[in-house]
Amino acid sequence: MRKINKICCIGAGYVGGPTMAVIAKNCPEIQVEVVDINQKRIDLWNHENLDLLPIYEPGLKEIVGETRGKNLFFSTEVDKAIEEAEMIFISVNTPTKTYGKGKGQAADLKYIELCARNIAKVAKTDKIVVEKSTLPVRTAGAIKSILDNTGNGVNFEILSNPEFLAEGTAVDDLMNADRILIGGDETESGQKAKDTLSWIYEHWLPKERILQTNVWSSELSKLVANAFLAQRVSSINAVSALCEKTDANVAEVSKAIGHDSRIGSKFLNSSVGFGGSCFQKDILNLVYIAKSYGLTEVADYWEQVIIMNDYQKRRFADNIISTLYNTVSGKKICFYGWAFKKDTNDTRESAAIYVADALLDEQAQIVIYDPKVSEETIYSDLDYLGTRSPEENRKLIKVVKDPMDANKDAHAIAIMTEWDEFRAYDWKAIFENMLKPAFVFDGRRILDKDKMDSIGFKYYKIGQS
Repeated sequence: MRKINKICCIGAGYVGGPTMAVIAKNCPEIQVEVVDINQKRIDLWNHENLDLLPIYEPGLKEIVGETRGKNLFFSTEVDKAIEEAEMIFISVNTPTKTYGKGKGQAADLKYIELCARNIAKVAKTDKIVVEKSTLPVRTAGAIKSILDNTGNGVNFEILSNPEFLAEGTAVDDLMNADRILIGGDETESGQKAKDTLSWIYEHWLPKERILQTNVWSSELSKLVANAFLAQRVSSINAVSALCEKTDANVAEVSKAIGHDSRIGSKFLNSSVGFGGSCFQKDILNLVYIAKSYGLTEVADYWEQVIIMNDYQKRRFADNIISTLYNTVSGKKICFYGWAFKKDTNDTRESAAIYVADALLDEQAQIVIYDPKVSEETIYSDLDYLGTRSPEENRKLIKVVKDPMDANKDAHAIAIMTEWDEFRAYDWKAIFENMLKPAFVFDGRRILDKDKMDSIGFKYYKIGQS
């Protein structure tokens, strides 16, 4: 094992930014530089107003404020950072392919390859290159091939170090990680590289939480972990549909099965569906890998998790339409929440986008309030779907900064994100602000049905008959 003095991270997004900030906080003797070609993003990371950081995570601005300019730096000088660093983290986007072979399932690795080629071109000394992005199995081999065959004769060791962060709790997930997974070659140099990365994490985590594997096991473990978690969400959502047709209550069913020590209670809350950047992308990647090896039944099994998630979002939208007398044309529907979960401004694959899209197809008027998501992001999310023109979206949608403005004269409220502030609202005042009868569709199960009934709302909660 060797100690290192300089780290570079290529990619200043949801993984790279917080991860490097936490490393800088816990390893003050290491200089950490986060680089990105997106000047606007880097400018926000360097903004004197920490409330304007490009990523919202509880506790993040405090860490950035403590370390930035001391041993944490953000810049667009990619080549300079690569040349000076002893360890390089690759943390760029790996979206699902929208073209060619594997379209709609396989990960698009063009940004990973561009990073590898740039590292090979610039590096003049030996480097440890760490995969931080979520990647399909055997990507490390492709990276090593590019580095070894196009480089300047220097030695590269490739490690897989997948992130296991939940947005909204990312800082705590990093500071108190269940496990750190490090995959690498089972050679003498590969072991030294793994030990070097372990040394960094051992600054603040017990050594027993740092697991070393071969590189293939590490890459696959990330995909499988997300697939298992998403599977639990889709499973309880499937049960919620059955509960609504019977006299069962999905919250009671969830509590009952969660008390089984073999099952546990986590990820058993029914909802309008899972979102975020990882679950769907990673499952589709797993499906593609299984198909590429001829494992059709395995692919079909995991694809059903996605199918059930899409069904839950459609079912929620259909329930709103049918409850509002089978038409929402011209009706005002208030959306509370647009981010895919609380305590984040990330909207990728948010259920709110797809529910809104279905209601807009029925000519609903939607007014949206989210504590952290910008108007620009909301419009961009819907424009990206391409269902309507940007002009049509802006005609049918209004984004407000005051929750009471959102529900004024509304026919219904749809709770799309479980922000804590929604629980504390004066719902009686909200009821008086709306048209009668007033409906609440609780897609995240955050409100009390009896209280809503007593105030006068017609209240609909997922998984309750």
